Amino acid sequence: MAPAIVAAPSVPWSSPVGVPIIPQATLDAVPASEVVVVTDLAMTPETGLRGRWPAEAAWVRRRRAEGAVVCSVCTGSVFLAEAGLLEGREATTHWSVHDLFARHYPAVRLHPARILCPAGPEHRIVTAGGVASWEELALHLIARFVGNAEAVRIAKLFVLGDRSEGQLPFAAMGRARRHDDAVVARAQRWLAEHYAEPHPVGAMVRLSGLAERTFKRRFRAATGYAPVDYALALRIEEAKQLLEREEVPVEAVAAEVGYADPAAFRRLFNRRVEVSPARYRRRLQDLVRRTGAL
Repeated sequence: MAPAIVAAPSVPWSSPVGVPIIPQATLDAVPASEVVVVTDLAMTPETGLRGRWPAEAAWVRRRRAEGAVVCSVCTGSVFLAEAGLLEGREATTHWSVHDLFARHYPAVRLHPARILCPAGPEHRIVTAGGVASWEELALHLIARFVGNAEAVRIAKLFVLGDRSEGQLPFAAMGRARRHDDAVVARAQRWLAEHYAEPHPVGAMVRLSGLAERTFKRRFRAATGYAPVDYALALRIEEAKQLLEREEVPVEAVAAEVGYADPAAFRRLFNRRVEVSPARYRRRLQDLVRRTGAL
């Protein structure tokens, strides 16, 4: 089932900041769901809560009873508490409603300092902190239903997570152009399996049977990369994959991608990615830890 905005009355309304919200389905039109995410609520400290969302609360309780993963972002945890789904459980919320929880829902074990808080059997209830914590929640759900590798890919693609060191740590090698140069395509296939070998550009030139200048010109015209840049990019991408997946020493990663001198590898990685290999690994580990992806 595709994601959909679901509401009791299927009529558009405006958010508190004026952005129009258009529901795509009524509650009755969505009898089942694997994941339910309750958004933040438009409310003030004086807002009456008791019995405020009876139809919506009943619908979410049914989805929860059927096995759905029920989540909230920001003050959406107030809805889950009112629906009776957080009693006796750990939860987080926006810091501004901490006192409200203390007054109305004292049985909730609130941890307002946490960004993400999975709870309950099989962690089928997940609360997220402030509004921006939707990033961690989204990555948590992707890792949970699709896998850690896909969560990391999405984090890179949408630049989610620690952006303090700019965008380059998120960047991946751009896809080479499609082309019909059979000689260059053969060289690319060879390089995909042999990028770690010494002097791969020279080997591709010999494989092509062309003059070196001619091969380099055709390679750039076909792929958009100079051969040496293409080979370096492949090495860096493979190094990233190893750093993301495995707890092997940086020296071993360097050797795996063709660098006998770990210092030379570190310099190249730093120049291309703008963080050290060790820092890159820590960033990814921190992302996985914060999203509860493991």
